[in-house]
Amino acid sequence: MKSLYDSVSYQCSAITTQRYSTSFSLGIRLIEKSLQPHIYALYGFVRFADEIVDTFHDFDKQTLLNRFVADTYLALDEKISLNPILNSFQQTVREFKIDVELINTFIRSMQMDLNPQQYDQANYEQYILGSAEVVGLMCLKIFVNGNEETYQQLKPSAMRLGAVFQKVNFLRDLQFDVKELNRSYFPDLTADNLSQERMSLIFQEIDTDFDEAYKGIVQLPSSSRFGVYLAYRYYRKLFNKIKRTSTTQLLSQRIRIPDFEKYFILLRSYLRHQLNMY
Repeated sequence: MKSLYDSVSYQCSAITTQRYSTSFSLGIRLIEKSLQPHIYALYGFVRFADEIVDTFHDFDKQTLLNRFVADTYLALDEKISLNPILNSFQQTVREFKIDVELINTFIRSMQMDLNPQQYDQANYEQYILGSAEVVGLMCLKIFVNGNEETYQQLKPSAMRLGAVFQKVNFLRDLQFDVKELNRSYFPDLTADNLSQERMSLIFQEIDTDFDEAYKGIVQLPSSSRFGVYLAYRYYRKLFNKIKRTSTTQLLSQRIRIPDFEKYFILLRSYLRHQLNMY
């Protein structure tokens, strides 16, 4: 029966999320249970597209991405897909009336990754919009559970939150991007000009994003606020660690937060949540 297949599809998306990101999975488990499968569905869709362009080097990535995109639109049109990740995604898109233009914008950013380039300010902003800001908006559609007024009110902060997560990921993955993929998303930033002055400007930009994103987090419905706040605290901790890391180290290792520190962040975030001390 179709309901069983849909359930299995959402489980596939959940497994994908849990295997690829323990931190993000932890945040999802702290939002209202009825919303969790839908955030898993979004993550599964985004993760698979990103895997195609970032890691499938021994395959024809252009062909694979084209096929994935075609299957995505087919799933949305036919309201079913034999790809369980896409089947759960199309269900979520329809249930929460996620604008297809958000999906189109995301796909355009994934297509940008197929051709390594030196990003200028315009391309950087375009990529951030598609790879991160619209993902924040898709999540917000679920968090507000159909409340259009709240969605419009929190839209700017949701975009900043998606952007800041992506920018921190850029810094965390700088070694891999620069040395393995021959790319840097930050405008005019290369291994040769990774000066402390240039990094300071990037840090200031990200600090501002964090501050603006926080304003929206505290206004989220209680059903999702704690889980999003935890993800925010984790990324802020990771960013602070990156700021204390030399540029040489950033190009030689991937900065991470040890598991014991993640659970300490969880404990502190939970106490703040219980005391309403956001």
